[in-house]
Amino acid sequence: MATSWGSLLQDEQQLEELARQAVDRALAEGVLLRTTQEPSSSDVVNYAPFTLFPSLVPSALLEQAYAVQMDFNLLVDAVSQNPAFLEQTLSSTIKMDNFTARLFDIYKQVLEEGIAQTVFLGLNRSDYMFQCSADGSPALKQIEINTISASFGGLASRTPAVHQHVLNVLSKTKEAAKILSNNPSKGLALGIAKAWELYGSANAQVLLIAQEKERNIFDQRAIENELLAKNIHLIRRRFEDVSEKGSLDQDRRLFMDGQEIAVVYFRDGYMPSQYSTQNWKARLLLERSCAVKCPDIATQLAGTKKVQQELSRAGVLEMLLPGQPEAVARLRATFAGLYSLDMGEEGDQAITEALAAPSRFVLKPQREGGGNNLYGEEMVQALEQLKDHEERASYILMEKIEPEPFENCLLRPGSPVRVDQCISELGIFGVYVRQGKTLVMNKHVGHLLRTKAIKHADGGVAAGVAVLDNPYPV
Repeated sequence: MATSWGSLLQDEQQLEELARQAVDRALAEGVLLRTTQEPSSSDVVNYAPFTLFPSLVPSALLEQAYAVQMDFNLLVDAVSQNPAFLEQTLSSTIKMDNFTARLFDIYKQVLEEGIAQTVFLGLNRSDYMFQCSADGSPALKQIEINTISASFGGLASRTPAVHQHVLNVLSKTKEAAKILSNNPSKGLALGIAKAWELYGSANAQVLLIAQEKERNIFDQRAIENELLAKNIHLIRRRFEDVSEKGSLDQDRRLFMDGQEIAVVYFRDGYMPSQYSTQNWKARLLLERSCAVKCPDIATQLAGTKKVQQELSRAGVLEMLLPGQPEAVARLRATFAGLYSLDMGEEGDQAITEALAAPSRFVLKPQREGGGNNLYGEEMVQALEQLKDHEERASYILMEKIEPEPFENCLLRPGSPVRVDQCISELGIFGVYVRQGKTLVMNKHVGHLLRTKAIKHADGGVAAGVAVLDNPYPV
């Protein structure tokens, strides 16, 4: 995919003028983050990093990613309802990974007591890269699926106007019209609203579990504002607040400051550093309640790297989605090579292959939030240390996706305007709602394109490496 903005990227003066225009438009549209210096206050904000131009994405791959999203929704939901599969899949991981083990303990406790919630809500984002095949054609390959705190649905709805503006300034009105409208926050709010409605208590509220320091507040407010327009009120509280002021009544209804809670939406709780002893207690309290958790603990476990690796095994998709061969084929077409590092012959072989050709693999721990994966020399060192220890079971090995780089300008506060060699990652937002065993909603609700310079191996926008972008379909 050659860049169609080639000649525009040569003129430095024009780029700087365009960047000024683009930044002003981004600020006007609300493409905002709080600052690193003041992450708890909106007194001073700045624009969220973004690309000067939209990046080229093959229409066929964009359509394929949208077409498979409802299958991924079904798959995550099926995994979350299969205790035997989760237990068997995670058995080696929980021995070696304390964080996954703590989540699994809560899961077991809730199962034993009996799950109180009857309505289930999934808001997820499936992320892909475009693998450059031997014949030069790109193929859609899944990197991961995020089942908890899938972010940037709000800001992604604000960026199309910025890229349209840049192209209009250049009198490229035909090109500007090709930028897709996109409003994930509206669709995510629709899912929350449906779950709230099915919970069936008109005065109940939505509880968003927030981090103490949240730079990405405006992304979250976009969903909150959509809910408020439907007369559904959302309150923001930390785990600490839940442990101090949260309670369950005899029917296990959840109350916060005396107010009944219908839906708990987690924008925290996906990394070990986010849990103190007090926070683990709060998470258990929330899980035991009949409020709709997004995600419930089983769905968070369904999003682990280990589950992703097991799903790629022969026959597993057929077992989880019986009688749905078309869905299975669509899903499997997006899988990259995934390898278990459990003790034994299979794991030994994977390690041998990775050490022989390190540039072809990525080592992934069971972590969310970006910036955790190991590549190249770092991966080799880690594998050399891990290979004879059971601790290796807390990782998986994945084939490294090699997209074809292209040129774009990444705009960041305080950084000079310059052209970089870049690669993109496409995310599709999915929403589903289930009541008992009946699926009442299953849809895709928009996309997120993030782009980074190729010198950065790992990390998303929140990790400070990738920037927001829009697909320009070609």
